[in-house]
Amino acid sequence: MKLFPKIGLEIHVELSTKTKLFCDCPNNPEETHPNVNICEICTGQPGVLPVVNKQAVIYILSLAEAFKMKINNPSIFARKHYFYPDLPKNYQISQYEKPVAVDGYFEIYRENLEKKIRIRRIHLEEDAGRLIHLGDVSLVDFNRAGVPLIEIVTEPDFSSGEEATLFAEELIILLRSLGISQANPEKGEIRFEANVSLSEKEDQLGTKVEVKNLNSLRSLSEAIRFEIERQKQIIFSGEKVLQETRGWDENKKRTFPQRTKEEAEDYRYFPEPDLPPLFIDEEIKKLIVRIEDIAQRKKRMIQEYQLSFKEVQAIIREKILADFFEEAISEFRNLHGKNETLLKNYFLNDILGLLNEEKKSLKDLDFSPEDLLSQKRKITDESYIRRLILEVLEENKKAVTDYLQGKESAFEFLIGALMRKSQGQIDPDITRNILKEELSKLKS
Repeated sequence: MKLFPKIGLEIHVELSTKTKLFCDCPNNPEETHPNVNICEICTGQPGVLPVVNKQAVIYILSLAEAFKMKINNPSIFARKHYFYPDLPKNYQISQYEKPVAVDGYFEIYRENLEKKIRIRRIHLEEDAGRLIHLGDVSLVDFNRAGVPLIEIVTEPDFSSGEEATLFAEELIILLRSLGISQANPEKGEIRFEANVSLSEKEDQLGTKVEVKNLNSLRSLSEAIRFEIERQKQIIFSGEKVLQETRGWDENKKRTFPQRTKEEAEDYRYFPEPDLPPLFIDEEIKKLIVRIEDIAQRKKRMIQEYQLSFKEVQAIIREKILADFFEEAISEFRNLHGKNETLLKNYFLNDILGLLNEEKKSLKDLDFSPEDLLSQKRKITDESYIRRLILEVLEENKKAVTDYLQGKESAFEFLIGALMRKSQGQIDPDITRNILKEELSKLKS
């Protein structure tokens, strides 16, 4: 018997707004003191009235534009009732029947995979607080309560954990490119839930099992893989898969039962009485951020600049990187024609090498595309370059020691330090050769 996996994702994205979704409390994920960024509104005190965060609305509309979705105008907020110790109101302000946007898609693209994933809906909702467990005691920190989230619900268009993980990776790039969220899984800024079912027919769904609280790309992939195998064994043994919610045990690498699956009726949704319908006017539409489709940009860059897929993937991981690269190439071509091989190699090897080594973003470095293209970059004076290298070796003794002990990445770090010190003005090929000479002297 052949079984077809059908997998859909529900994804919560924490937005990078200055304040929370319905009040003026700071949205500060770095705050370490509990219960300081709270007020009467986000803790649900009687008689208070929420007001929707305008920036959060702009963010979700920008995502809807990227997903090519239909905007509901108006959309409606709703109360979703359930009890969690860290949910101060015992209900969550979310959206149900009329979310902000519906019916879109997002294209994922890799060397061996090109696929459109349908997006069923995206909506705004507030986050809950956070539980802190200390032995037999649990404490509640409400700093996160009321932080704005976008929930993204896909159709069950994935057939494996690998596809779902690829989607998540591409989505993170999109969210960062739009400036919506840093979407760092390790910081809880993006969280995943997977709905997994198996069926004997490719066009049908089996019994759906929801796997919750997958907080890394690795756990997303591993949990889906485990759940597919678990359901296969149940079906092959002649039993039926139970519709339920399961958790993921990161240590044991297995899912475990939490509760039988809730249906929408269990949450007793009804329209939020304290918030009017959300109308999108022309002024708001003018503030929507629009960017080039990421999959299409990858294809164009591979063709236009003769890059490998791996090289494009490294460049496009941050919008600022991709924009910098394309601006530098464009300026170079205006000055010198299309022979930009040296510039591409310098960017891919030296600049990206430095960023990876120091775990920094391009905005942390003090040079621009113009610095790459200035005629002074053309310094080829070997005596000058050698003096510069000796200074950098003296200033970076740990990197020198790492290189001498066989750590090749330390060489790229030193190249990056040289380019930074010279503001990109020294010839990279001559610099590499002299640096190798000086390091070889230290080996002997």
